[in-house]
Amino acid sequence: MNLKIRKAVPEDLEDVAKIYEKIHLAEEKGEAQIGWERGVYPEKATAQEALARNDLFVEELDGNIVGTAILNQAQVDIYEKANWRYDVPAEQVMVMHTLVVDPDIKGKGLGRAFAEFYEKYAVQQGCHYLRIDTNEKNTNARKFYKKLQYEEIDILPCTFNGLEGVNLVLLEKRIE
Repeated sequence: MNLKIRKAVPEDLEDVAKIYEKIHLAEEKGEAQIGWERGVYPEKATAQEALARNDLFVEELDGNIVGTAILNQAQVDIYEKANWRYDVPAEQVMVMHTLVVDPDIKGKGLGRAFAEFYEKYAVQQGCHYLRIDTNEKNTNARKFYKKLQYEEIDILPCTFNGLEGVNLVLLEKRIE
């Protein structure tokens, strides 16, 4: 198994969009409960915008794109209302957005590998405070992040990336 996580290049956009499409389809069929919505978020434009900012990352397994996430220091507006455990300057915080692994390839540790990459990347960027958010409906993600020692800080109602009526779970972790 040859696993690699790297910054995305324009040629990766179609593969990222296909993974988003698979997630939307799984949600529509009732096979996943993530809280995303086709035509709203995430879409190919989500990946294009992240690529333009140079903060879109992809996960390759044996040369195939199987996962993606956006890693940056952009904290969404609702973060200002959270009761964060660590009151630190924004430049010390790294955020992982829109982590998704191809649903056809579950149970191979790909999400965990991406999370480990995120933590190492954050430290390399001088950020020792990690933040993540997920929809309250996404119980699988909440369990996953708990196993990785992320603490649920708050659940705040909001409109998130164009999705109305979201209860956004905010998670945080400090690393050395």
